[in-house]
Amino acid sequence: MVNQTFCAEAFVALATRQVNDAAQFYEALFDRPPQMFLADRYAEFVLPGLKLALFQPQKQNAEEFANSAGAAMSLCLEVTDLEGAIAHLTQLGYPPPGAIQTASHGREIYAYDPDGNRLILHQGQPPQSVS
Repeated sequence: MVNQTFCAEAFVALATRQVNDAAQFYEALFDRPPQMFLADRYAEFVLPGLKLALFQPQKQNAEEFANSAGAAMSLCLEVTDLEGAIAHLTQLGYPPPGAIQTASHGREIYAYDPDGNRLILHQGQPPQSVS
C-alpha cells in the first residue's frame, strides 16, 4: 500500500527550454492535446498508466539544466504496432536513427524527442500457445 502522506501520485517530468515545441511533438505523438498547457512554461499529458509533464526550468535552476550531459531518462512506450509507431514518428520528422532490436521480451527501437530525450518504443511478444 502506498503511503499517501508521502506520495499521493508519481509522474514523469521532463525539463525543456522549448515547452511549446515539445508539447506540439507529444500532442502529435499521443494524438491528444495536453490536459493542461501554460505557454512557454508547462504542459501536462495524462495517458493510461502515465502522467507526463513538460516544464521550463526556472532561472535559479538554469545552470543545473545547462550543465547536464544530456537526457539521462528514457520514456518507454508500449506499442501494439511497432512499424506503425515508427512511421508515425517519421511523419512527425523524428525518425528513429537505428534499427529494430529483438530481445526475449519483444522488439524495440530508440527514437528521440526534440530535446534528445530517448523514447523506447517496445512491442511485446505475442503470447505463446500451449499445445
